[in-house]
Amino acid sequence: MNDAAPVPPPVVDSTFDSTRPLFAGGPPDPVVYDGSPRAIRQRTVNFAAKRFADMMYVTGLDRSIAERHFRWRSLGMPGGLSGRPDVTGGQAELIAAHRAGRLTIETNDADRRATVRWSDPAFGAPLSGSAIARPGYGGILLGSRDAPSFDPVPIARGKPAADRAWPHGDAVEPPRPPPSELATTLDALFVSSPGIYGILIASPERVLAERYSAFGAPGRATPSWSMTKAVTCTLIGRLIHEGWLGSVYDPAPAPLWRDPRSIHHLITLDHLLRMRSGLGFPVVDEHGRATIGFENSAVYQDAADAFDAAQRSIVATVPGSVYRYINAGVNVLGAIIRDRIETRGLPYHATLYGLLADHLGMSTYQHSADCTGNLVASGSGFATLRDYAKLGVLYLQDGVWQGERLLPSGWVDYALSPTHAGSAYAACFRSNADRSFPDLPPDTAWASGASDQRIFILRKHRLVVTVANEADHPMDLSALNSAIATAIGIGWR
Repeated sequence: MNDAAPVPPPVVDSTFDSTRPLFAGGPPDPVVYDGSPRAIRQRTVNFAAKRFADMMYVTGLDRSIAERHFRWRSLGMPGGLSGRPDVTGGQAELIAAHRAGRLTIETNDADRRATVRWSDPAFGAPLSGSAIARPGYGGILLGSRDAPSFDPVPIARGKPAADRAWPHGDAVEPPRPPPSELATTLDALFVSSPGIYGILIASPERVLAERYSAFGAPGRATPSWSMTKAVTCTLIGRLIHEGWLGSVYDPAPAPLWRDPRSIHHLITLDHLLRMRSGLGFPVVDEHGRATIGFENSAVYQDAADAFDAAQRSIVATVPGSVYRYINAGVNVLGAIIRDRIETRGLPYHATLYGLLADHLGMSTYQHSADCTGNLVASGSGFATLRDYAKLGVLYLQDGVWQGERLLPSGWVDYALSPTHAGSAYAACFRSNADRSFPDLPPDTAWASGASDQRIFILRKHRLVVTVANEADHPMDLSALNSAIATAIGIGWR
């Protein structure tokens, strides 16, 4: 007879699965957006400092022109799934503070630095935000820091032959004067668009027409804002073509999203490219009330690690179900691109430029870096109109450059075409499916910046049109529509 005590059954924990997958770190801790008045004011001075550093030390405007171009921008709490925040009251307060001398802008040409200070007794010590510009890194937002946490050393960049014809070189044969009907529409566009730097019309072989304002020039690198998203999209295509990434329908291999149990694992590259990732972020207001925010530009206002913050977004809607334009998803793509470069032991900055911009001879193109050295993927790039147009030519040529395929077969159709009902957004490009430009073909696509910077791609007509405009200045889009429609109707020889 066995007198041993019975072995109790194993305790089963019904709450957790004890099977540990290969990656078991769980989802990353989210970054919480501080919506207190002081934090929003800090972002306001930060963004103003970046704008001034961009205008003076990247675009190359002198102080007097930069002051004429500059517009104070009030910030508000991030919006939800529908609607944007009302910043009317904040804008009035901002203008009043500037007029009272409580908002000041200092520039240091030797250090290529801009600093903005906001003094208000209600907030104690003045708030200060700075930005610097360094070649290849655009305007680097520092916020309250004195220096970035990386060394912005010069980047080895490839340059096209100065004497070789555009687009494969930088030599542009002066175009003939535009036909009178086009000249008339361009006149109207420039008269009604006070912030316009210039417009360029080109075929894949040559520049057909270009015009610049008094403060624009063929060699002037101008802001692109979210046109940079189209560059990031194209870089994803490059990595797929090179075999560094698989399909756009694979789970997005972000460095912080490696746990297959996390809902982040349901997000594909396609979701990120088409603004259907579902990513949002917790927002806490001055009363401690928590909400979920979506639309925001914190990447241009917070002196932080843009790629880390983007990956720490929460998944607020089912991936693939809702179109919501945000910057975070594209900066997750930026983190993936950086990870794929560095896991191969390659230098990040030089390799990123070498994969696309330098391959196309876009020697004036540069991203802005964040304070940790990430080249911001969602916006704030700079280039001349002639170099922006080279990206459009690559798409006119189905992703082939000088006989070499740079993008996967079928990528151009994928990137420039919307695939969801109810949205004209494609893959980091916008399309004319909703007839935003009524006199342009429905299959027109464009890279789009926040202040009406654009690269239009008219595939059937074999034309590229690039437009540069200063931030926060309105452009007459009706006049732009007429000018491009007129250009289409000309029998270029």
